[in-house]
Amino acid sequence: MSVAVPWPLKFQIGARTLFSIRRRLVRVPLELRDVLSGESPILPPLPPGADGWSVTSLPEPLLDAVRPDSGFAFVRQRYTRYYADLTIGFDAWFAGLSGNARSGLKRKAKKLAEANDGTLDVRTYRTPAELAEFHGIARRVAQHTYQEKLLGAGLPDTMAFRAEMQGKGAAGEAFGWLLFVGGTPIAYLYCPMTQGDVRYDYVGHDPSWSEWSPGSVLHLEAFRTLFADPTALRFDFTEGEGQHKRQFATGGTACVDLLLLRGTLGNRATVKALRAFDGGVERVKRAREWPVVGPLVARVRRG
Repeated sequence: MSVAVPWPLKFQIGARTLFSIRRRLVRVPLELRDVLSGESPILPPLPPGADGWSVTSLPEPLLDAVRPDSGFAFVRQRYTRYYADLTIGFDAWFAGLSGNARSGLKRKAKKLAEANDGTLDVRTYRTPAELAEFHGIARRVAQHTYQEKLLGAGLPDTMAFRAEMQGKGAAGEAFGWLLFVGGTPIAYLYCPMTQGDVRYDYVGHDPSWSEWSPGSVLHLEAFRTLFADPTALRFDFTEGEGQHKRQFATGGTACVDLLLLRGTLGNRATVKALRAFDGGVERVKRAREWPVVGPLVARVRRG
């Protein structure tokens, strides 16, 4: 039986959530293999008291095929679901990057190596014991990151998550990476794998090292590991846009996040408010280049 959970519909500017309205939704998150299959997802039955479904990463061509028998649909956001083909080999992938991207990554890696007595110190963690060590060290980095402070999306510190991570490690389906400088961890990346798809789940770096681009360098070295692993077939950058994703990806699918809601007065009022807010944010985005408004918008987005 499907389960509806209280889910916040966020009124958000950049990384900053101003407020949210909760609705009881049955979540239908599409994995990369679902996105690439071209098949329309089947909506599970709504339990009593549910307001509707939240379908994420629905390919745009399937938008008209996913409709409720009653109620209405609302597209919350549009983006490209990026991925990288891990079967083509590291050299072929790296050669596919732009010249500026290749030279920039080499320069950043060299700079971090020089800060560490000439050697780039990236460590990979795969086994349950290694991942337990990884988690403890990565949490020291995560607590300082904007992902945790602003988004609440740092590496989780719960017993359930640690047990799941070690279980994936026992099955050979987990990858952890840490970047050290002078013996101090400054960036982490954790990616679980399912049926050959490696998922870009948790990433972060010490903000005092931001100008050194440690996240990009760590991801580059992580890709060396993944391209050498025959069980890793694709890298899933998950939902949302980003320059880093576009740069490292070999392909992508235009997707939407879709709300399918019962036609109640409360749901209609919520969607009306979301439409008005999102439209206002979009107009403000277009005003970012204005001399006075632009700096103000940037401050609000950063929170």
